[in-house]
Amino acid sequence: MIPARYAASRFPAKLMQDLAGKPVIVRTYEAAVDTQLFDEVYVVTDSDVIFEAIEKAGGKVLKSIKEHDCGSDRIAEAVANMDVDIIVNVQGDEPFTDRESLASVLTVFKEDPKKEIDLASLMVKITDVNEIKNPNTVKVIVDNDNRALYFSRSPIPYPRDKEIESVYFKHKGIYAFRKSALMDFQRLPMLMLEAVEKIEAIRYLEYGKTIKMVETTVSGIEIDTPDDLKRARAEWK
Repeated sequence: MIPARYAASRFPAKLMQDLAGKPVIVRTYEAAVDTQLFDEVYVVTDSDVIFEAIEKAGGKVLKSIKEHDCGSDRIAEAVANMDVDIIVNVQGDEPFTDRESLASVLTVFKEDPKKEIDLASLMVKITDVNEIKNPNTVKVIVDNDNRALYFSRSPIPYPRDKEIESVYFKHKGIYAFRKSALMDFQRLPMLMLEAVEKIEAIRYLEYGKTIKMVETTVSGIEIDTPDDLKRARAEWK
């Protein structure tokens, strides 16, 4: 499932920007299909413009009935009556989505016979100071078993002891959910930490869900700003 809003706050209409002859959202949809990992791939949107773009490209698209604050809510509405086990949320602004990363997330559930893991997601090590400090970059810290402890727009961990080398991970916006966890998310109200950070993954932690993080070396380019779009166009060439 690829949730897609037209009116992004930082970069309005970013999903309809041209990337090598096709809209960003179409490129992302095609990248997800090309992995050949999924029974079905859908874009889920409340936008007529995005809906028509995916249909024109021959893709599968669902119209959201309601307004939603986040991608998880939009996807939960779409899959409520579907007979599915695992749902993967690929962000619409990630046209460089790759098979290896998505396969590693799905492996988490194959290796979890007791069904202790509610969600799986990706993280990539970052060393650039500007990226670590950038609030548009969501950071994650994990326990010894790579289970998420917290997500933040602030640098975490805070390097109070300068003699200890700090390791920072960026959260990549790809989630895989058990359907039950996703439906719980939809019915549970937003709490303070999610509200203040504006990071939907925090809601799962606040309600005791287990998120297994998988480290990847594939960074890709998430298109959050016009500068990101310039970099994506250069990379695509």
